[in-house]
Amino acid sequence: MLVGMMGAGKTTIGRALARNRGWAFIDSDAQVEARAGRTVAEIWAAEGEQEFRTLESAVLLEALAADAPAVIAAAGGTVLDRNNSDLLRSHRPVVWLRADSGTLVQRLGEGLGRPLLVTEPAAALRRLAAEREPLYAQVADVTIDVDLMEPERVVELIEEALGIDGAPNS
Repeated sequence: MLVGMMGAGKTTIGRALARNRGWAFIDSDAQVEARAGRTVAEIWAAEGEQEFRTLESAVLLEALAADAPAVIAAAGGTVLDRNNSDLLRSHRPVVWLRADSGTLVQRLGEGLGRPLLVTEPAAALRRLAAEREPLYAQVADVTIDVDLMEPERVVELIEEALGIDGAPNS
């Protein structure tokens, strides 16, 4: 399970880690969009944050219930819900991909398609990071600082931290 702020690399790193392991990859934002038939931005615009959070919780529960091994990239705000945090803690290991807010601003730019970044993306990212970092820390078994690091190296660090060798396990 990967957690972290938007822009931390959960999708990119999750795909690479899943490919290395021979496992499925589940991106909770993509699952929400598939379930709703709309983008995250469209869900927020039409139904608001609460509906998105409800869908986010449902897809997390569904992903964690899957029988086959998978790398799951949890939506950035998943940890805002106490029930989600409890679920994360009960489905170890959880890896926090931690990125400096400057890195996040650089990666996300104007935040297009990201409802929480509509106004002043840099300030919004700093505020969100400050709110969420303690929550990520509470659920994480491993923290990887991803600033200025290539995704392949982050995957190696995750595998090392979790005691997983480089050979895929099916």
